[in-house]
Amino acid sequence: MTDVLDRADATPRLKVVGTRPIRPDGADKVTGRAQFGADLTMPGQLVGKILRSPHAHARIVSIDAKKARALPGVKAVVTGADFPNLADEFHEGGEAASNLRDLAMNVMARDKALYDGHAVAAVAAISTAVADEALALIKVVYEVLPHVIEVEAAMASDAPVLHPTMFTEGLDERPALPSNIAKRNRIARGDLDAGFAAADVVIEGRYVTQAVHQGYIEPHACVASWAADGQCNVWSSSQGQFMVRTYCAKVLGLEISNIRVTPAEIGGGFGGKTTVYLEPLALALSRESGHPVKMVMSRDDVFRATGPTSGSVMYVKLGAKKDGTLTAADVELKYQAGAFAGSPVGAGSMTALACYDIANFVITGWDVVSNCPKVAAYRAPGAPIAAFAVESAMDDLARKLDIDPIALREQNGVKNGVKASYGPTFANIGYLETLAAIKTCPQYSMPLGPNQGRGVAAGFWFNVGGESTAAVHINEDGSAVVVTGNPDIGGSRASMAMMAAEVLGVPVEQVRPMVADTASIGFSMLTGGSRTTFATGMAVVQAAEKVVAELRRRAAVIWDVAVDQVVWADGVAVCRDPAKATGKTLTLEGLAGQSGRTGGPISAQVSLNAQGAGPGFGVHVCDVEIDPETGHVTVLRYTAAQDVGKAIHPSYVEGQIQGGVAQGVGWALNEEYIFDREGRMENAGFLDYRVPVASDLPMIDAILVEVANPRHPFGAKGVGEVPIVPPLAAVANAVRSAIGVRMTELPLSPPKIRAALDAKAG
Repeated sequence: MTDVLDRADATPRLKVVGTRPIRPDGADKVTGRAQFGADLTMPGQLVGKILRSPHAHARIVSIDAKKARALPGVKAVVTGADFPNLADEFHEGGEAASNLRDLAMNVMARDKALYDGHAVAAVAAISTAVADEALALIKVVYEVLPHVIEVEAAMASDAPVLHPTMFTEGLDERPALPSNIAKRNRIARGDLDAGFAAADVVIEGRYVTQAVHQGYIEPHACVASWAADGQCNVWSSSQGQFMVRTYCAKVLGLEISNIRVTPAEIGGGFGGKTTVYLEPLALALSRESGHPVKMVMSRDDVFRATGPTSGSVMYVKLGAKKDGTLTAADVELKYQAGAFAGSPVGAGSMTALACYDIANFVITGWDVVSNCPKVAAYRAPGAPIAAFAVESAMDDLARKLDIDPIALREQNGVKNGVKASYGPTFANIGYLETLAAIKTCPQYSMPLGPNQGRGVAAGFWFNVGGESTAAVHINEDGSAVVVTGNPDIGGSRASMAMMAAEVLGVPVEQVRPMVADTASIGFSMLTGGSRTTFATGMAVVQAAEKVVAELRRRAAVIWDVAVDQVVWADGVAVCRDPAKATGKTLTLEGLAGQSGRTGGPISAQVSLNAQGAGPGFGVHVCDVEIDPETGHVTVLRYTAAQDVGKAIHPSYVEGQIQGGVAQGVGWALNEEYIFDREGRMENAGFLDYRVPVASDLPMIDAILVEVANPRHPFGAKGVGEVPIVPPLAAVANAVRSAIGVRMTELPLSPPKIRAALDAKAG
């Protein structure tokens, strides 16, 4: 079931936007014709493979690759010595900045291996078998060092220090000694002590989550070719070909102009493909060998060597009046960054209390390195973790005050004109509307049976805009091509074609969307942060509007009238000059056919830095049933309401919501990185790292609440991040309802629930 609740009538009647056309990439994907990262083959290509550290923390004393280089069939071997050493340099992209020095050392270890799976050498050979044999011949001498995984253990004063040059930023005074705490951030308002003094009820809790992976089905893959003239070509599966170009140039010390990156189809990313792992290595191997090099990660490589999102420890303290009014909140977030600084704790801090209007609060975030893979983005990075803690505490507060959990959120919820906890003043938001949608949905009033429980949780993501380029070209027959620079992960090709078709006044089937390489379209930020339909869509709309203006001008030339006497309606130029034949028309096809006589090809390109991305809110309700003998949790029903601004393609929006819920349920119930005593990951594969499958989930109902964003031509807001934020807490609150025990550590696995039931029984 999907409902669409239109809360704002900010857009005129639309003919294409809001409909459900067949996806333009669908046929190729269901027939297997789509070209993904591992599908490309080039003449003379070699196979690239990586030697990875078996230790969580070890000094690299020496690397001897002589035997590997001498092996017949081996064409290249590279180590950290083959890459330039970079100074600290931060590059903005997606939700957070990346330190290019750390990025380079994550691609290939230098003096130390910092986690199990850290790349220490790479080879290129004529076959997989020869490459594997070569890896076995590389002799690496390690000095094994003490390691630390858990975030609070890494923060301890006696913890082994990963980076001797790391001194905590954000403190009142620079510390005297290095540590694993990279940074402290703090957001505050009001008087915290006074807020708690005014409270009638105080709730406190400690909450723990484990590192989890994005779980994309397609592993990282690329082909790279370094030509004799120094020109480089890369084909890869990523969330941004311009990001790949920039990072490869920096890691290898190249000019950006010498690298061309062509995006392949992408078999899932969810933030995990917003950085590079293979591409610089493949280029380095191609440079040394003189051949194209293809590299494809194994699933073991994906888990051990690419970024999950953070594990965390959090503390939440809430104060409230007897009537439910929140008076104070104290939130502390401690996030794992992995081997290099840069956890999403900043975004977690921004989103933690964003749903609530609280006069007095402090949010403190800690970015902490430890001996596990450097974290990468994962849908609304940092927000689901913080929401698990805050929304669990809100549920306990509602129980203590005997207030309906939605009523408590309505009473304290942010609305238009309220200053957000992280700074801006909210406008055109639909949080209260999403609460109302869940309160009135059929699931919320359904009776529950034995061992069943119901949980509610809210979530927020600020969404981003940023730099995008788009071009619209009119073909000779009047059809159109829309060219953008953003890989299509969640349906952006369809939304781009639809928005262009709406402006041009033609059927969407007449518009062909394309994702271009870095040499064929202007710069665009990567696909992330729920920015593409908003920002790149804005560029598409403006380019299409320029085309319409040019079509009107061409018609005016043909009719010899002023351009203001020509209007464009439903794909046709109409003359309005009373001195001429009023009502005379020219179709798009007719104008395109005469383009050579009226000025040449008809096209337009727009580059912009989009501002005003509307923030997104979601409210979810989850019903579960617990097997008291095994502790197994069955999700019975799930409904998610979300403020989507305007659903350009409702089916894609529903899919985004359902996918976010599915991932959040897995995060809540099953998924976690498990390390042994030596710091090695024990469950690096889908047999042991269990993501939800179809049989684990019910039909997920989506309610699309449309509160238009006036900064977008059609009112769109980003939708991809919000749906993963509430599920962790919604599931945990449902389990609390079912068993009568608050569980504060994820995942809520059967052994943990069984232990909680045993403890409750005495």
